[in-house]
Amino acid sequence: MTDGSAGAGGAGGQRLFVGGAWVEPDRGHYEVVDPATEGTVGWAPEASREQVRAACAAAREAFGPWSRTPPEERAATLARAADIMRARLLPYAELAQAETGATTGTARGMQVGVGVARFRRYARVEPAEWPIPPQVNEAGPMGSAGVMGAVAVRQPVGVVTCVTSYNNPWANPAGKVAPALAMGNTVVVKPAPQDPLSVYRMAEALEAAGVPRGVVNVVSGRAVEIGETAVSSPDVDMVSFTGSTAVGQRIAEVCGRDMRRQLMELGGKGAAVVLDDADLASAVAGIATTFSFYSGQICTAPTRVLAQRGVYEQLVERLAACAVRLKVGDPRAQDTVVGPVISAAHRDRVESYVELGRKEGASVVAGGERPPLERGFFVAPTLLADCTNDMRVAREEIFGPVVTVIPFDEEEEGIALANDSDYGLIDYVWSADVARAFRVARRLRAGGVGINTVGRNMEAPFGGFKRSGVGRDVGSYALHAYSEVQSIVWPG
Repeated sequence: MTDGSAGAGGAGGQRLFVGGAWVEPDRGHYEVVDPATEGTVGWAPEASREQVRAACAAAREAFGPWSRTPPEERAATLARAADIMRARLLPYAELAQAETGATTGTARGMQVGVGVARFRRYARVEPAEWPIPPQVNEAGPMGSAGVMGAVAVRQPVGVVTCVTSYNNPWANPAGKVAPALAMGNTVVVKPAPQDPLSVYRMAEALEAAGVPRGVVNVVSGRAVEIGETAVSSPDVDMVSFTGSTAVGQRIAEVCGRDMRRQLMELGGKGAAVVLDDADLASAVAGIATTFSFYSGQICTAPTRVLAQRGVYEQLVERLAACAVRLKVGDPRAQDTVVGPVISAAHRDRVESYVELGRKEGASVVAGGERPPLERGFFVAPTLLADCTNDMRVAREEIFGPVVTVIPFDEEEEGIALANDSDYGLIDYVWSADVARAFRVARRLRAGGVGINTVGRNMEAPFGGFKRSGVGRDVGSYALHAYSEVQSIVWPG
């Protein structure tokens, strides 16, 4: 598959997008591989440090004019970009599918479709000022008695480096770029090296929508120094990162030295607490999304199931039956449910965790063997039962279609097990007693809790406790995340 877009260079090689221009990469191109077929999707550009610095400088130069552009004009630009993306949904989804191995429904609906929706969401202008109740001050060293009025104003942060994840090259960058631009920031996007071509299509749509030169820049590469330069540039005011906790910690160290703002959405090991009065059909349907949705490559997946003894055996039996029924294979086939993981290296990593689970004493009740397919990086949906919470497979993020199940006796024990984790992104509770479910949810140390669902409200704040991240985004919370709050005070 070759990329014949406007940003593509000679022989199908993608160009960088820097300062409003499509430029040839200093360090050539590298192959982007389709994880389902192992064929070539296209050729991604490898930027140099100098080109990354140029992108940051271009964003800095563009920040002043863009931040002073009326919010209504910025919103109109985002709306035009959303229209362009929607019109090109099918070819964009085809490329995303080739880069990620997503099923057709996921590529269209959850990748490009959600990306479009996020641009539309931030094409709405929201108030950037909040009045503060007046305060009566007595006479003193600061002046005579009087009434002081005040207002809080959201101001853009400045230049934002957006480092995005490989599992969704549309929704994840859109969730950063759209609110950042809506607030008047400029961006330098460093996409994941495995699937950067889709992000260049997003930049192309923004260019066609009339985004001024330098407001959006995209630089890619496999070398660690590309991301390091984009994060540490003195032109950058904020870093928004989605990825592993280990990488997030290194980015936070760099940001901390210069007091650079940061938004971190990191790893997860979502606990699914299934109480003994739960609707097991609902619980199985929700937990099984770990197998099917992005092949488990999603930080919000309910990968650590905590099942009360009264339903433990029946839940394991139903989950195992579900896992073996799911078709693994060509993500372009209509009946495929589970596509590949992103790379051969990641497949090996996931398989090594399954083997580790065996050694730790877990029972492999479904999956555990590589699917008999000629090509592609496939992992069978795997269920590990009889686990304990101290096993590495129950504590570390596997990021694949692997679920661990841990039994517990009393409600208090289930809550304690759920909270005994380094992570705290999204947990889940299944119970027929809604009051009981809410009681348990309030005690879980996680940024979000789903009650009898794995669905999300896309206006609710999203982010993690503990090592699952710093800050919140989504909905209006993203506008807060990409802004500084300024107080203006005056005598009443």
